[in-house]
Amino acid sequence: MKSNKESSLLSIEVAYGAEARQLIIPLQVNAGTTAYEAIELSKIESEFAEINIDEDPIGIFSKILDGKSNPSPREYKLQDKDRVEIYRSLIIDPKQARLKRAARKSKNNR
Repeated sequence: MKSNKESSLLSIEVAYGAEARQLIIPLQVNAGTTAYEAIELSKIESEFAEINIDEDPIGIFSKILDGKSNPSPREYKLQDKDRVEIYRSLIIDPKQARLKRAARKSKNNR
């Protein structure tokens, strides 16, 4: 039988992907820990200088914690097996990328 302390621990992950490197940090956190607190506990910011947890979008399994349709990172209380994801800015706008691909394809088909 698990003690109260063991049963209140959650297994979660904090993830970030840069262009050249991705990192997933597994953590054990107390029940009631928020997504924001988990990022701080993971110390992932020390691995990637570009991370700014006060400005970067944060989500759980691709669902943005925006404080509108979902709670904010400071409000969302983690569940067991959650993966907290920190999203980086896009290098190129997806619409622009599609236009470039279409232009290349059209040029190659001539």
